[in-house]
Amino acid sequence: MIENSFDAAKIMGKALLLLDAYFLSLPALKRLSELNKCAANVLYIVTKAKMSFVAYTEPGKYSGTGRPREKGKKINLKDIFNEKKDEFIETTMMLYGKEEKIKYLCVDLLWGKTLYQKLRFVFVTYNGIKSILVSTSLELSPATIISLYSRRFKIECTFRALKQIIGGFRYQFWSKVMPKLNRYAKKAELHPVKKIECTKTKELILSTLKAIEGYVMCNCIAMGFIQIISIKFSTEINKTPFRFLRTKSKDVVSEATVSCFLRKNIFSLIAKNNKSTISEIIKEKQSETCFRDNRQAC
Repeated sequence: MIENSFDAAKIMGKALLLLDAYFLSLPALKRLSELNKCAANVLYIVTKAKMSFVAYTEPGKYSGTGRPREKGKKINLKDIFNEKKDEFIETTMMLYGKEEKIKYLCVDLLWGKTLYQKLRFVFVTYNGIKSILVSTSLELSPATIISLYSRRFKIECTFRALKQIIGGFRYQFWSKVMPKLNRYAKKAELHPVKKIECTKTKELILSTLKAIEGYVMCNCIAMGFIQIISIKFSTEINKTPFRFLRTKSKDVVSEATVSCFLRKNIFSLIAKNNKSTISEIIKEKQSETCFRDNRQAC
C-alpha cells in the first residue's frame, strides 16, 4: 500500500496518506523513508498510535568518547495524559460536522526500534476519550492533524455506501485452481500461493484477481459519479417526490437517494437527452442487436 500510494504521489505531487492505527508500523515507516529519499519527500502519513507504544526524546548533544546515542529518555505515551495534563491546550474545532471542545498537546518524539524517526505526536482528549495521533510530517499543525484524522469517518461512510448501496463487493469471480488458505498457518510456513509452480495455474489465479480488482474499481468510479451528482444536482433531485422521507435532513442528498433516483429515472433521462454520448452508444448497440436478430431470422 505504501509503494502504490508513493507511485500515485509522484504523479500528483505531494500527498498525504490517512491510515488506520494498524499502519503505524516499523516496516511501513522504513519503506516510506526509503522511497522519500529517492523523490524529495512527496508522501506523508497521518494515523493513530496505540496507547501501549513507547517513544524517546532527542539524545541531546554528544560529548565524550564512544558511539553517539541514537535516542534519549524513554517515554510511555499513555503517561503523557497524566504527567503533562496542565500543558494541554483547550480549543474549539469543527469535528464530524459540529463544533466540539477538545484539549490537545503536540510533542515531537523519536519512534521505531532501530529506526528512531522523529514523528509528530498529538495527544487529544475529546468527550472523555483519549487518542494519540501521529504524523510523519513535522510541518503539519496539531489542529490540521486532528481535523484530517476526523475526516476518516467520511471514509468509513463511503465504504459503507460502496458496500451496501451499489454492491461494490458482491463480486463472484473465482477459480477452482485457487488454493485454500490456512488461517492457522504458522509464520514460518510458506504461503499456499507461493507453493504453486504451474505457469497455467498462476495465470488463472492472476486473471481471477484482476477480475475482482476491476469489478471493485468500476464500482468505485460509479460511487464517485453518484457523489458528484449528489453535490451538483441535489436541488433537482429534491424537487422530485420519488422516495418517502420523513424529514429532509440536509440540502445535499445522500448516495442512497441518488441511487434510488437513478434506478427510477435513468431510462427516461436517457430518452429525453437522446443526443448525449451514452444515448448514441445505446442506440448503436441496439441497432447492431436488431441487425443480428433479423439476420438470424432470415
